[in-house]
Amino acid sequence: MKITTWNVNGYRAALGKLGFAWVKEYEPDVLCLQEIKVKPEQLNEEQREFPGYQTFWNPADRPGYSGTAVLYKVPPLEISTGLGMEAFDSEGRVIRLKYPDFYLYNIYFPNGGEENQRVPFKLDFYARLLELCDTHHANGEKVIITGDFNTAHNEIDLARPKDNEKNTGFLPEERVWIDKFLEHGFIDVFRQLYPLRQAYTWWSYRMNARVKNIGWRLDYYLVSAPLMTRVRDTVILDEIMGSDHCPVTLELI
Repeated sequence: MKITTWNVNGYRAALGKLGFAWVKEYEPDVLCLQEIKVKPEQLNEEQREFPGYQTFWNPADRPGYSGTAVLYKVPPLEISTGLGMEAFDSEGRVIRLKYPDFYLYNIYFPNGGEENQRVPFKLDFYARLLELCDTHHANGEKVIITGDFNTAHNEIDLARPKDNEKNTGFLPEERVWIDKFLEHGFIDVFRQLYPLRQAYTWWSYRMNARVKNIGWRLDYYLVSAPLMTRVRDTVILDEIMGSDHCPVTLELI
């Protein structure tokens, strides 16, 4: 099974850049999208549908903002949205798919915002998600969390850590939440498989950052530890354009 995540930074913008041309050849079984910034009723049928895939949309209430979507070849047993809290759920940040042996969370985690004003909201979001995941684990259920985490965990995960110590995405109070998930039975698949590899999934549009590879690793997979026996690989598809993020794939056997 091949699960791919991608923050498209505007679904229609990515379409306009032919950003989805790779999907037909690559054929992920599940494609998790974040920051779609569109409601499905704003799209025509050709824009909404992908041959061979079913789609599910969870747009934000606010137009042109946030939102998630899923394209899937392998139908889940059920699909649900949100974290059960209106403050988070109105922004369309979470889609949960239930498969026979795991739950897959497609998440667009909040950004800390200008002058870090939304950092408390972001930390509350992490806390609520971990609460739900602890319940899954207590029930013997396995979980895959993917999407744009909007946090680089350690210095190896961004090109200029010293320059960003006071910026959202690399604040100590944000980074500690990744530690907490790891302490609660999750594995960061990429870092587990490639402990010393510097690779990024997001680059600013400014200063030619992508060409210079001045980036951050913000998009990844946390999986329940027992699921690691099914993990074949995770691949950062940094050659794919169309967004300031690139897709990342988790391959399961």
